Amino acid sequence: MQKATTTDVSRPPVRMWPVGELSGVEFDPVLAELMREGPVTRIKLPNGEGWAWLVSRYDDVRMVTNDPRFSRKAVVEHDVTRVAPHFIPVPGAVGFADPPDHTRLRRAVAAAFTSRGVERLRERAQRMLDDLVDAVLRDGPPADFTERILAPFPLAVVCELMGVPEADRPRMHEWTSLILSASEGVKRSEQAKTRMCEYFAGLLRRRRGTGGEDVTGLLGDAIADGEISESEAVGLALLVQIGGEAVTHNTGNMVYILLTHPEYQARLRAEPALRPSAIDELLRYIPHRSAVGLSRIAMEDVTIAGQAIRTGEAVYVSYLAANRDPDVFEDPEEIMLERDPNPHVAFGYGPHYCLGGMLARLECELLVSTLLDRFPDLRFAVPVEELGWRPGAVIRGPERLPVTW
Repeated sequence: MQKATTTDVSRPPVRMWPVGELSGVEFDPVLAELMREGPVTRIKLPNGEGWAWLVSRYDDVRMVTNDPRFSRKAVVEHDVTRVAPHFIPVPGAVGFADPPDHTRLRRAVAAAFTSRGVERLRERAQRMLDDLVDAVLRDGPPADFTERILAPFPLAVVCELMGVPEADRPRMHEWTSLILSASEGVKRSEQAKTRMCEYFAGLLRRRRGTGGEDVTGLLGDAIADGEISESEAVGLALLVQIGGEAVTHNTGNMVYILLTHPEYQARLRAEPALRPSAIDELLRYIPHRSAVGLSRIAMEDVTIAGQAIRTGEAVYVSYLAANRDPDVFEDPEEIMLERDPNPHVAFGYGPHYCLGGMLARLECELLVSTLLDRFPDLRFAVPVEELGWRPGAVIRGPERLPVTW
């Protein structure tokens, strides 16, 4: 997007960020270098044009994500350097909206994501999880936790929240996996996104004006009332559905940490009251994605940490880096299960704070507690070196978790 000029000599150099395949919960070494170089650096990612700013310090990340001078909507008009080879924003998608449109879109489904809305799902979610665990215990060890529990459980919960019938859930998983992969190619990702959009368009037409507390019911009512358009509703449904898949990867990383640190398992079994703070600490610590997410465009000149950002330049924030800021988190490279306070930004910050953050946290709590309580001698069934991490995944997580007990 931006081209170098003679005035760029006073700016930090543009660093190539190849975004290689990382395993386990290894922190990206390139990101670590960028953090050491300064709070505001410049990067070029594998795809897209030009370079972009990278903001990595906690306070600056929160400022950018909560400042209307940085626009998500404007990104659609720019071929910003990025991780994924494909860039296929859905028209009217909430992820590419700015207030007040962004506020209006989120308001349409807000009831499903309040404390009451999420708690409404707790009992049903626990029953679904127990059914999955019962089947694993009945079949006996070994078992692949990713295949048997960590993938089907979040899918079932988000589909329950969405109002997606059980028979359609395997398709949702397949489409989401293709959309989130950087290795399947632009064509397959675009086809998957198109099919998911077509599916939700049809479901929303059937749900229009029918009421209900699930997301498609709320969106159907909002369309009928003229609050949002059908294309906006489809884009919002797609975002929520895809976001549900992230729980599989996050909990996969959590289980990996617990299995490679038996002392954590022992402590959380002995001190159940510690589990909520442990979940927050694991959310802070795990590198839940590869590189960075969506960028923003500076709508006017802004200075961040002494660095002048010009109008029209792209800016990325790194929540992963912010969660390792030593000015905010004591010994940030260490896992402290009792860390308090823990103001992590694993679910983002500002207007684009993850819509399903409360639901994702509930799922993490249920999964971790259930596995600790029902598998008292849980351990890997293969050497740790044989585990593989999803290739080309935008959201990092283990492909398989073979375990025994």
